Order: sequence, then C-alpha cells, then structure tokens
Amino acid sequence: MPRNYCNSLAMRCCIMRIVEPAASSLLASRRFLPLFASQALGAVNDNLFKNALVILVVYHAAHGGPELVAAAGGLFMLPYILLSAIAGQVADGYNRARMLVLTKWLELGLMILGAVGFLTGSFWVLFTVLFGLGVQATFVGPLKYGILPNHLAENELVRGNGLIEAGTFGGILAGTIAGGILIGLAHGPLIVAATAILIGVAGLMTAAQIPPAEIAEPGLRINWNSIRQSWLMVRGARANRVVWLSILGLSWFWAFGAIFLAEFPVLAQHDFGANNQVITLMLACFVVGIGGGSLLTARLLHGDISARLVPRAALGLSVFTIIFVAATYNVTPATGWHDVGSLLAASPGDMALAALMATALCGGLYSVPLYVLIQEFSAASHRSRMVAANNIMNAFFMVIGSAAIAGLAAIHLTAPQILLLAALINLAVAWFVRRLTLDQ
Repeated sequence: MPRNYCNSLAMRCCIMRIVEPAASSLLASRRFLPLFASQALGAVNDNLFKNALVILVVYHAAHGGPELVAAAGGLFMLPYILLSAIAGQVADGYNRARMLVLTKWLELGLMILGAVGFLTGSFWVLFTVLFGLGVQATFVGPLKYGILPNHLAENELVRGNGLIEAGTFGGILAGTIAGGILIGLAHGPLIVAATAILIGVAGLMTAAQIPPAEIAEPGLRINWNSIRQSWLMVRGARANRVVWLSILGLSWFWAFGAIFLAEFPVLAQHDFGANNQVITLMLACFVVGIGGGSLLTARLLHGDISARLVPRAALGLSVFTIIFVAATYNVTPATGWHDVGSLLAASPGDMALAALMATALCGGLYSVPLYVLIQEFSAASHRSRMVAANNIMNAFFMVIGSAAIAGLAAIHLTAPQILLLAALINLAVAWFVRRLTLDQ
C-alpha cells in the first residue's frame, strides 16, 4: 500500500510539472480555453453515449448483441469516410467559430433525441443518434484543428495541439467510465440521458465563447460530390510532401492504436481471466500515457515546429509494446490477473502497466508534431481540407487495421502475437517517418 501511494504521488507530481507551463498561459486565455473545454466536453459526451449504448445492447438486446456492438463502431466511423470531404470545405469556407457553435447545437439536439431513445428503449433511435454523433464529430475535426492557427502564435501551436489531444483522450476516458457506471444504476437510462443533455448544454455555452476566426477562403463553393472531392483532397495532400508524409504517419498511428485497443478486452478476458476493472485500468493507463506524451511534446520541442521527436517516438512504440507483450506472454487464466489487486501484486503486472503507459506516452510524442506539421505546412486557404484528407486516410487505415485483426484472429493468432506483429511492422514505420525529418 505505501508503495502504491508513493507511485501514485510521484505520477501526480510528474503530470503537474508537465501541465504547469501550459495551464499558466493557454488554459487561462480566452483564445484557447473555450475551444479546449468545448472539444473535451464533446469527447466526454460521445463516449458516455456510446459506451452506455454498447452496455445496453450487450445486456438487453433480444438477439444479435455482438453484431450490434460491431455495427455501433462502424456507424460512428462511417461519416468520417462519407462526409470528411464536405466537412473540410465547410471549415475553410465559413467562420469556424460560428460553425463550431452550430455543431454544438447539433450535439444538443442529438442528446435530446437520445434521451427519447433511452427512455423508450428504442435501439433504432439510439443507433440513429450514434450515427448523428459521428457526423457531428466529422465536422468538428477540421474546424478545431483549422481554427487553432487563427488564435495561437506559431510558437504556441505545439502546446495547443498537445492540450487538445490530452483533453480529447481525457474526455474519452471519463465518458467511457461514466457511461459504464451510470447505465448500470437504478434508472440508468434516465440518468445517462439527463447527464448527456447537461454536458451538451455546457459544451454549447463554452463554444459560444470561442472568438471569431477569419474565413480561410471566402466565397468557396461547396462540392457536394463527396467521393470526387475526397479524391481531390487526398490528391492535393499528396502534392505537399511534408503534409502527405505526416498524414501517412498519423494514419498508421490510428491503425496501430485501433489494434492495441481492440486487443485489450481479448487479452484481459482470454489471457488474464480478468474482470472489467482490469480492462478499465489498462484503458486508464493508456489514456494517461497519451495525454502525458501530448503535453510533454511542447516541453521537449520548446515550441519549435519540428518532426525530430517522431522517429524516436515511433521506435519507442515498438520497444515498449514488445516489453508489454513480454510481461504478459506467459499469463494464463489459471495463473492470471483476475482483478486489479492481483495484477498490481505481481511484478510482471507492474511492468506491463508501466510498459503500456510508456507505449501510449510515445504515441502522444509521435502524433502531436504530425498534427502541427499538417497545420503549419498547409496553405492557409486549404488547411481544414488537409485535416479532412487526414481524417479520410485515418479512417481508411483503421478499416484495414480492423480487417487485419479479423484475419489474424481467423488463423488463430493470439492477442500477444498480434501486438508483437504490430510492433515489428512499426519498426519499418519508424524508418519511414525518419524521411519526414530529412524532408523538413
């Protein structure tokens, strides 16, 4: 117990030292705080709703629970493929601050409709809302990443992006945990519905405080042919070598992360014989690591816009994933970490959690500079469309990653073996992204 307390205290002190310089400036500024709070609350609401729906489906659907859970993930991601091209044009052609407020009105409306779905038990309504939240998230991405350079100085971009990433992943964790807890309470659907509406109102109020932003390309005519426009955006991104390499690097990162997160439940249930608390602890370590790495990026780069951390962070992703696999490889349900207590009591358990957090920390160090490079090296008039091209490629890579997981599972590869294979492939990616530092 004293050791765990000391470890926890040391981690809190470390995080405070990382956060302090950012909190003392940007988080106290109206240029940044409303955007930060608005997007963090949006991440909470998305994942509160999504996890509550998944648990409701698993425990209360009359049939087809696993298939409906898989469909839920696909429904949320589908708008990224279908509508990112439209979202990028809207973000470049209209006032981004005003459009962010409109997305918050959409979120609030969806949460009110979601309340109807929860209270009536209608999965049709709930899945419609989930698709709507995917649409809303698709439009928010190009808006929030496009507006940052409007309100931040060049030497603040790395810090601002780091805080946005940390806030997003913190919101994902908070929403996921809250959704699982609240839906299990007496009158859970009512509590989830009320909480989601209140968060939606708070998000709308914070978004209304975002300062106006200059329109990137006034008079832009929206091309509603999403397929053709997606191709044109990706082709435009390929013409800019730094932007294109950054997009490819980020797309692999999201595929790698999707593989990692998909294997958490499999690893915990099949290899550890663990309960849901162990999965939550692993997710918490992952999110804290990503957030810490995102914030640490600004301190290591000292505000410079540079890719110099990216190859080392990519190498760290592989090294710490291999350590994580080594720490968990011989664990079986018979000798496994059945609960949080048994996991923390075993020395390999401590090593596994530390390696998991270090892997995620490297993920933050890897991704934040790439987002900043896309913002900085894109033409100001096309910045949001380059972010949209990134979202299209991210979704494409995540679909490939999901298909790869299904294929590897079909030939009976275990979760540790799949993670090890991903780590080895990532070594080649580390060499590839080294080209980005040379080009820059």
